[in-house]
Amino acid sequence: MKRSIKIVTGIAAALWLAGPIGCHSYHVDMTVENRTGGPIRLLEVDYPSASFGADSLDAGAVMHYRIQLSANGTLKVQYTTPDNHQVQIQGPAVTQGQEGKLAIILQPSGKADFNPELKPISIPQSGKGPEQ
Repeated sequence: MKRSIKIVTGIAAALWLAGPIGCHSYHVDMTVENRTGGPIRLLEVDYPSASFGADSLDAGAVMHYRIQLSANGTLKVQYTTPDNHQVQIQGPAVTQGQEGKLAIILQPSGKADFNPELKPISIPQSGKGPEQ
């Protein structure tokens, strides 16, 4: 009886210690900075399988958002200028499971700089999730 309690206790302890190792969430801290020279409206950042945005972003303002990349694809940014012109910009490709930082700096004339600092994570062939 004592031996089985020790075994169960040992297994429970091993699972408890292994839990945090297997449950790492991969996040990308995004920033969008408006250097267009004027306020923008209807800002939307599309990334594979989701999007985020803001109703408006003043000139010089910075927006922070945390995302999780759960698919492969391309980043896209769109917004409306004060003269009601809709700007659409295609950004870099991103991969499921990447983590780190990505800054988007909106420039005048409908241009943007994308500054990714992402750690690539290899995706297993089964597509079930990232490996390290």
